[in-house]
Amino acid sequence: MQKFRQLTGTAAPLMRANVDTEVIIRMDRLIKYAKGELGPYAFESWRYLEDGRDNPAFSLNQPRYKGAPILVAGTNFGCGSSREMAVWAMMDMGLRAVIAPSFGDIFEANCFQNGMLPIRLPDARVAEIAAEVEATEAPQISIDLEKNILVTPSGKSIEFTVDPDRRKALLEGLDDIAETLLFEDEIRAFRQDHRHKRPWIYCYD
Repeated sequence: MQKFRQLTGTAAPLMRANVDTEVIIRMDRLIKYAKGELGPYAFESWRYLEDGRDNPAFSLNQPRYKGAPILVAGTNFGCGSSREMAVWAMMDMGLRAVIAPSFGDIFEANCFQNGMLPIRLPDARVAEIAAEVEATEAPQISIDLEKNILVTPSGKSIEFTVDPDRRKALLEGLDDIAETLLFEDEIRAFRQDHRHKRPWIYCYD
């Protein structure tokens, strides 16, 4: 998993409440496309017109937001079905962080498992950041996970909190499996001892 420490880049607003994972990536796209191929289909129903052209009304299609790595979103972002591919699709289109008042629980967990940083801030604070982004021609936000601080386009510093274990895993680039493998020597020693004490369990191993 890619480490997340600092990120500075364009921020794009998507201030809609209850953006669900079906909107982020349609289920039928998951039949044909794998991780690394989902970017063009993220937010597909909003992103494109019926003839396949970019929808100019969709914020991430606007020239000043194109390729933004940071999304400023509405409440309950990523609700709906438990689809890790929603995070894959967003990352495939270049997003690395989402700032919102709240997230769907499973979506938030999937962010941490894939190297994307979800930042929770109060509704009013997120609305202020979105207003700054929309009022700035080239809106840049800087995020420092080591210091738990983000800097808005106007230069305002805002502290945020992340679960300490999740934060450490992101800083070190470790998902749950990689964290478990840090104890590989201890796991191997336990298995050897267990095999010695209870050999009958391993008769078919």
